[in-house]
Amino acid sequence: MDALKLLALDQDDLAIISAHVQDGVFKVGDISFSARAGQLSIVLNRFVWEKAQRKQKSFERRRAAITFKRVNAVRSIGFDRSKREEVLSLLAIRFVQDGDGPEGRIEVLLSGGGTISMDVEVIEVQLADTGGAWETGFMPSHPGN
Repeated sequence: MDALKLLALDQDDLAIISAHVQDGVFKVGDISFSARAGQLSIVLNRFVWEKAQRKQKSFERRRAAITFKRVNAVRSIGFDRSKREEVLSLLAIRFVQDGDGPEGRIEVLLSGGGTISMDVEVIEVQLADTGGAWETGFMPSHPGN
């Protein structure tokens, strides 16, 4: 089995997870936040960049879950949380540190200018493939690629 399982505990680790979920797509209804647990999860269809080569005719997507832990507060900008069927596309995940300590803000940047912003105690993020893979004929592209 080649299912991906990653854990991020610092900014370098988070950059690796960000690269693996770039161009992942999910519905607004696939975002779940538990204030009691201090956890936000997103279930998404990620593009499998680690297997993609430009000359291929087909590519792969996998169902995956990304979980952000030790979350104190969440804000969303640029999309309507009540439109649960709206599809969002993830561009990147970044961390903005507050002062000298480990606390800060994790931002999930979305196409179209949307953002999910989380106030966190520390970086603690898990990514895991949760289902099988399926073929897609489309490879996401970005300006400059």
